[in-house]
Amino acid sequence: MLVDIFSSFDDHNQVFLSMYGLVWAFSLFIILLFSTSFWVSNPSWMEVIYLFKETITSQVFRSFGLNLGGFMGVVSGLFLLLIFMNLAGLVPYVFSATSHLAVSFSLGFPLWLSLIISGAVYMPSSTIAALLPMGAPAALNPFLVLIETVSIMARPITLSVRLMANMSAGHIVLTLIGNYLTASMFAFPSFSMVALVGIQVFYTIFEFGISVIQAYIFCLLITLYSDEHPH
Repeated sequence: MLVDIFSSFDDHNQVFLSMYGLVWAFSLFIILLFSTSFWVSNPSWMEVIYLFKETITSQVFRSFGLNLGGFMGVVSGLFLLLIFMNLAGLVPYVFSATSHLAVSFSLGFPLWLSLIISGAVYMPSSTIAALLPMGAPAALNPFLVLIETVSIMARPITLSVRLMANMSAGHIVLTLIGNYLTASMFAFPSFSMVALVGIQVFYTIFEFGISVIQAYIFCLLITLYSDEHPH
């Protein structure tokens, strides 16, 4: 039973129409289907998948991640998976996974850490030298190294919190509008109810766009982080 606007973010709050199994099944389906090339002639619905794949692939081509083996496939698959998880969270009674820091952090932290470890193993001197800007005064070197280190260490946190905060805020606003819409059916004039329906429809469409944009920004930042990998 949903008792407040934050109940949808409780993974233990199961209701009769909860579709956790459906979310996991579709997530596995996307992972298995995304990179398949077993079709003799591609069906028309595959063009939608290729559209998202080409969008994020074009960004990887502009970065150093193109030279990292398998990086393009990982980022492309992550992009489509995030889009599905974000859109699934807009379905009533479906658990919004990307609204939780545990999920977004578990996606962003391994990718960030893999780039750091890869750079440190491949060329440790360049990785350490990147902590100090060229031409900096000698007296400021310890402080600049500390600031740059903190900046790099904070990247997975900001990356994960950005996705979580945007998705959570959208769900909370939709829930608030829905609560006022329900109350307006009994306590307010019909004009208020019509206005709230229009706002709810508009904001729902807006949230569909936010779901795609946030997935794109998440993968784009991961791609930009790959530019700092030692060449």
